[in-house]
Parts: sequence; structure tokens; C-alpha cells
Amino acid sequence: MSDIAVLINTAIAVLAAVLLIVRFRVNPVIALVLSSVYLGLAVGLGVEKTVKTITAGFGDIMVDVGLLIAFGVLMGSILNQSGAIRRLVEHLLQTFGPKRLPYTMGLAIGTVLQSIFLDVLLVISAPLARKLAPKIGKLGTARMATAMAIALECGIVFTVPGVASLALAGLLNVPLGKMLLFGLLLVIPTIIIAIAIMTFLFRRGFWNEAKDEDHTFVAEEDREGEEEEYDGGTAASASAAPGGRTPGSDGPGARKAGAAVAVAEREEKQAPLILLFAPLLTALLLIGAGAILQILKIDLPWLQLLGEPVIALLIGLIGTCLVTRSAIGQKKVEEAIAVGFKESGQILILTGVGGSLAATVKAAGLGDILGGFFSASTVAPLLVVWAIAAVLHIAVGSVTLSAITAAGLLAPIAPVIGLDPVLLALSAGAGSLFMVHVTSNTFWLLQSLLGQSVRGALKSVTVGVSVASVVAILLILPMSLLF
Repeated sequence: MSDIAVLINTAIAVLAAVLLIVRFRVNPVIALVLSSVYLGLAVGLGVEKTVKTITAGFGDIMVDVGLLIAFGVLMGSILNQSGAIRRLVEHLLQTFGPKRLPYTMGLAIGTVLQSIFLDVLLVISAPLARKLAPKIGKLGTARMATAMAIALECGIVFTVPGVASLALAGLLNVPLGKMLLFGLLLVIPTIIIAIAIMTFLFRRGFWNEAKDEDHTFVAEEDREGEEEEYDGGTAASASAAPGGRTPGSDGPGARKAGAAVAVAEREEKQAPLILLFAPLLTALLLIGAGAILQILKIDLPWLQLLGEPVIALLIGLIGTCLVTRSAIGQKKVEEAIAVGFKESGQILILTGVGGSLAATVKAAGLGDILGGFFSASTVAPLLVVWAIAAVLHIAVGSVTLSAITAAGLLAPIAPVIGLDPVLLALSAGAGSLFMVHVTSNTFWLLQSLLGQSVRGALKSVTVGVSVASVVAILLILPMSLLF
């Protein structure tokens, strides 16, 4: 089959997947498998080889990242149950003050908290960010909403163990330690620069509080939060009297005093924050150490074993179970693990079928074709994969899906032109951040949970994350000249 025919059929397969997902509301897993089947048959692989390629592609990527994704999501679910996220945000506020809060909270969400499933992390941290926004000043809501949107989306594609970064590393055969180091080098300046750019725009009149914020919603949510605090402070005493009331506890002063006592007692019983996060941080340090040993070609078998990503994350998961069990009890740890298994299932299947499409594209010979086009430059394929991921994301609305699909299309060219696959992974991740809009569940969560109007969310989420996408690819291009 001619090169032009392969290119046309590949384009048809990708466009068909997008059309099935967007127009006909077909599940992305089914759409990607159907596209893989079409492409295999259209380029002449035959029925048997097409099916074997699809199943082998699914299996290969599960071998690489299946346990990693499961361990990462389970750790995040347990940390969520322990209340460690809420406490970390409160600690950041006390340590760095309100003026630096968008940056510190953004960096925390974009780095150390990426073991947590995105929607869970967002639901936990958004109410805290909303309550802290007034402490920043006039543009508090705008800055906090933008910081959260940028950090959440950048974290899942650049930071190990973010689910998209794990999937991209497995798809492109990037050592996880290398993905961790390069991802951190990219995500930290990307978050800081993007937040700074958006803050500059907001201060120049880009944000209109009257039109971009939903004040009624925020006021209702704040009142609900206050009522919950008071109820929590008097729950024990209320249960001791008929009708849920206790003599002498009717006034607001008594309710506040009861809440303060309950909070103080709870804080005394809580495990130290550093202890709760120690297993996760240890796992990341072990992975980084393993990558450094590999780069420097140092032979330390025991550290190489501990630095293997599967072993390191397993150590982190076991440690997280142990320290949180003493803090919240075995029953809550088991509940958190059950939730983690439920959340990881859809991520694993989507990642696997992304591998199926990538394997089919490779078998079709697209790598050799594109390799000839891009042989003179390593910059061109990075821009192409960024653009493909951006277009896919605009159409489909899934960061993970668009990143995996774009990376899979150009994965075969990396060895042909000598391009480091980690740069291709980062470029696909950067492109998948462009134009987070109304097709994205994250968009609506950020809009509602942070008390923004749709117009406001289009500014803080759509524009903010798009700025981060452009900043990231502009940082990746000079990296391609150095590595």
C-alpha cells in the first residue's frame, strides 16, 4: 500500500474515533477499538494480524503501567480518606501567607498530590480554595480558580504518578524515573509562569467580578460549610439529649465553643502531616534515585531493586496503608482501597486501548513514513504531536485520551529520527492541555465548585490552562536541543 493511502486511512481512523465519541456519544474505549480494527483492515494487515496487534498493544502497555496506575490511585484514595489533603492546604496557607497561596497551592497540587484521581482531588481541594480566596484580595477567586485549573491539568500529564504521565511513559517506553525527573523540570516552571501570566491579565482588567463570579452560589456554600462545622462541634452533645439538644447549648456562642473544642481535640489526635505523606515521598525519591543510577551507570543492585517503579510504589502503598491505619482505622483504609479500585478500572482500560491504537499505527508502517518527513529536525515532530493532541482535546474533551492518542500516532518516529521519547511524551501532554472547555468534566467542576459563572470559567480554566499548554511547549523545544 502506498504511503499516501496509509496516511489517509490513519487520518480516517482518528477522525472516526473523534466523531463516534463527540457526535454519537460512543464510549471512548469502544471508539478507539473500532478505529484500530478499521485501520488494521484498511492497510492490509488482515483479520488475524489486526486482532493480534490490538490485543498485544493492550497487553504490552498494561505490562508496563498497569500496576503503577493501580498503586498510584490506591495511595491517593487512602490519603484522601485520611484528610491529608485538607491539612496540607491549610498548612501552606499558614506557612506562606495568602499572597503566595495560588503559587504554593498550585505547586502542591501539580506535584506531590498527583497520586490522587483528578476529580477526587478537585472535589476535596476546591471548597478549601474557595474559602481561602477572599484572603488573597480582590482577585482571589480568579487567581485561585486559575491556579487550581493549571495545576490539576498539568500535574496529570507531566508529574509521576499522574495517570496520564504514567500512561505516556508506558506507551513510549520511557523509564519512569526519567519521566519523573523531566516532568518535574517542566511542570514547576510551567505552573509558575502560567499563573504569573494570568495574574498579570487579571490585574489589567481581564476579570470582571460582577459577571465572572457567581456570588449567590458562593454565599450559600459558605453558609453550608459553617453549619457543618457547628454541627460537628455539637454532634456528641446533641446525641445525649432528647430531640438532639442539650441544656445550655442553644446559643450561637455555645455552638462555636463546641466546634472549637471538637477541632482542637481532632487536631491533637491527628497523625503528623509529614508522616502521612512520607511513604509517597519515599516512593518518588526511590524512583528518582533509580533513574540517577541508570544515567550515571552506577551498579548498586539493592538500590536498583528499590528504585524499580513497581517496587517503589508498592513500598509507598504499603507504607501509606500502615501509617493511615493507625490514624483513621483499618475499616476506613479498606473503604478507601475499594474506592481506589473502582476509580483505577476505567483509567486502566482507556490506557490499554490507547496502546492498541498505537500498536496498530506502528504495524501499519506510519513510523517509517513520518520519520522520512521529520528526519531533518527534532523540533517539527514535537510541534506536530502538540498540535494533534490539541485538536483531539478540543474535539473530545479528555486530556488523557488526547495525549495518549497523539503520542501513539507519532511514537514510531522517535527511534527513526533519534528523538528522545520523553520529549514526545511531554509534548503530547502539553498539547492535550489546550482549550479545556465545555466538553470537559473538569471545566464544569471548577466552574461550580469555585463559584464562577460560565464566562468566568472560560477565562480561568479555558484560557488559563491554554496558556500553560503554550508555555509548556515553548519550554520543551529548547529542551530538545539540549537532550
